[in-house]
Amino acid sequence: MSKISPCLWFANEAEEAASFYVSLLPDSKIETVQRAATDYPHGKAGQVIVVEFTLAGQQFMAINGGMRMEYTHAVSFKIDCADQAEVDRLWDALLANGGKAEQCGWVRDRYGLAWQIVPTALEKYLGGSDKAGAQRAMQAMLGMVKLDIEGLRRAYEGKSAA
Repeated sequence: MSKISPCLWFANEAEEAASFYVSLLPDSKIETVQRAATDYPHGKAGQVIVVEFTLAGQQFMAINGGMRMEYTHAVSFKIDCADQAEVDRLWDALLANGGKAEQCGWVRDRYGLAWQIVPTALEKYLGGSDKAGAQRAMQAMLGMVKLDIEGLRRAYEGKSAA
């Protein structure tokens, strides 16, 4: 068990959000759902107040705080993707039902949480031994919204777009 786990604040969508997140990645599940035993300042007895869940092996907690709090880019969650199919699947899922695409592989989900959907190949292209290739890959990435592995590869290798 990890000693530290992120706590995500929601107005009243903690269980819905946790269920959505665990549907995205393997090694993910809802651990516990805590319900209020009595009425409380921003809810009624029986309402969900805390959801503990595991997302890709990392423990999280989601809390229903009764009011919306805005997330910022100061904290985001990066998902390393093995291939373009995984990038595309996660990108589309996080955009569904009100998510917003952002520059350089960032996406905000329907709850406002920021995610970085990053192919593992990105490190190879941005940190490769060919410094000019790495610079071209960086410029290509800066022009992308969803990251495209083939586009990054072509930029790194100095090949023009097909």
